[in-house]
Amino acid sequence: MSAPSLVIFLHGFGSSGADLMGLANLWRAQMPDTRFASPDAPFPGVYGSGRQWFSVAGVTETDRASRVLGARAGFDSTLSAIIHEHGLADRLDRVALVGFSQGTIMALDALASGRWPMGKIVGFSGRLVAPENARPSLATRMLLIHGEADPVIPASESVDAAKGLRAWGVDTELVLQPGVGHQITREGADIAGRWLA
Repeated sequence: MSAPSLVIFLHGFGSSGADLMGLANLWRAQMPDTRFASPDAPFPGVYGSGRQWFSVAGVTETDRASRVLGARAGFDSTLSAIIHEHGLADRLDRVALVGFSQGTIMALDALASGRWPMGKIVGFSGRLVAPENARPSLATRMLLIHGEADPVIPASESVDAAKGLRAWGVDTELVLQPGVGHQITREGADIAGRWLA
């Protein structure tokens, strides 16, 4: 029997799926019929701890897009296995992605490329690495949350992502958090939980 809905968490660089499962505990009461999955990224972290969707060692503005493109196969395989396990391969409108940092980069790429027309996507502290010939699903709704004091990925990246997504016709909301760094705050988690529910 398929789940009514599914949230898949996408962790950041050098982290693991378990690190985001605390969000599920916060959101279960609001989404009692939703299942939650938080996979590990396919590759070991380049600096010896955690996992990664793609390597950030020596990454530059000019080669970041190629690294994201190279990560698609592993990302798609990971998502496909989880979605099939929950019986929702033909109901992607009942699936949401929630990413943090590198996980948000991969979620935004999945949306912009049109590969994964999910119902909703939440992206914390990420950036849009725009693929050529972007063809996003206009059925997907997007929420971007970013701390204005983020020293790792500037909040301007989410501002630019929101502009780009809106220009393509994607229903996009943006929340900027004053004084917040590269993290998911309780306030941000609560905003995302209400939006998803």
